[in-house]
Amino acid sequence: MDNTKKTFKPTESELEILSILWKNGPATVRAVNDEMSRNKNIGYTTTLKLMQIMTEKGMVERIMEGRTHIYHATARQEDAQVRMLDRLLATAFGGSASKLVLQALGNHTTSEEELQEIKQLIQKLEREKS
Repeated sequence: MDNTKKTFKPTESELEILSILWKNGPATVRAVNDEMSRNKNIGYTTTLKLMQIMTEKGMVERIMEGRTHIYHATARQEDAQVRMLDRLLATAFGGSASKLVLQALGNHTTSEEELQEIKQLIQKLEREKS
C-alpha cells in the first residue's frame, strides 16, 4: 500500500534522493551518496540521516540484505509527479492548468519532439471533449 498518497511533500534533498532511486532502482546509502556527491558536497552521514527520515515518512523502505541496508522508493515516480503537480497547480497557479503550461513553455526551451507530444495531447483532449 502506498502510504505516501496524502502526505507526499518531499524537500528538495528528499526529491533528489527519490530521483536517484527511481532512476537507478534500489540502492544503498553509499550508492545514493556517491550519486548526490557528483552535484554537490554532501556527507555520507547527511545522506544517511535524510534516508532515515524518509523511511519514517514512508517515502522509502529499507530492506536488510545480509548486513547491508537497501532502500527503495515506495511511490512510483509517475504517482509522485501527479501529487506534486496537483499541489503546485493549486498553490502556485490558482488551479489554472493553462497558466502552469504557459509559464513552463515560456520559460524553457522546448524541443520539436516535446512540441509534437504537446500537440498530440491537445488533439486527443479535443477529440475526447467532442
